[in-house]
Amino acid sequence: MTTPFRDGKVDVDALREQVEFQVTAGTACVVPTGTTGESPTLSHEEHERVISVVIQAVAGRIKVMAGTGSNSTAEALRLTRWAAKEGADAALLVAPYYNKPTQEGFYQHFKLIAEEVDLPLCIYNIPGRTSKNIEPETIVQLSELSNIRMVKEATGQLDQASDALANTRLTVLSGDDSLTLPIMSVGGEGVVSVVGNIIPSDMIQLVDAYRERNVAAAQEQHLKLFPLCRDMLGLATNPIPIKAAMKMLGRDSGEMRLPMTPLDKRGEAKLRQTLTGYGLL
Repeated sequence: MTTPFRDGKVDVDALREQVEFQVTAGTACVVPTGTTGESPTLSHEEHERVISVVIQAVAGRIKVMAGTGSNSTAEALRLTRWAAKEGADAALLVAPYYNKPTQEGFYQHFKLIAEEVDLPLCIYNIPGRTSKNIEPETIVQLSELSNIRMVKEATGQLDQASDALANTRLTVLSGDDSLTLPIMSVGGEGVVSVVGNIIPSDMIQLVDAYRERNVAAAQEQHLKLFPLCRDMLGLATNPIPIKAAMKMLGRDSGEMRLPMTPLDKRGEAKLRQTLTGYGLL
């Protein structure tokens, strides 16, 4: 989920509306305060509040996996404890970024949180943002911890997803919309989606079609979704394009926090063309 802002503050009413939109669409689980939710620019208080508001708005109707990762183990632990206390169903923990831990550092980071908080955990591996990969051997080692249940695979490497599926009991989720079908084809279960902020039903159709072994329908849906998936991650850094799309569709103010800046005019024109071609505008 994106985090809506208005006049520099979190727009709680719009956040609740986003929850209702996802519940109505049949989304299985919402993920607040992740990359798309601009978590790096939320204050500690705001981060906790967004998690709490989403859990309260969901009211048990679907699952909530709260983004609680940090490059500080102590901060990640505090946020994960908060999510558990508030009633989250799981937590999404991004690999510590910027400080570039060793593989042992990754292991000890996640191990400490897993031992301290009784909540299903999803390891989020996205070296394009964190600058370092959680290597397959480390994923295998982490999978031996009982409450590490999932990995959000955003390396762009199908072999890494296959390695986790071949050598662990983990549920593998795509971290890139356009790679959802390829990852499902080797055993993945679904996607933590960006385009799902505007067209959740269409992404659900793709996932459901493949689960029902209707490969042709899944392929058709993949190709339909591809231009949007490409633009959401290709026109500018996520969540700049999705926020622009939601503004065009009248579902968000489009407001962002520095250092994130709005999509430029050329990007806006391309995005409008894609949304029009998809039938959303």
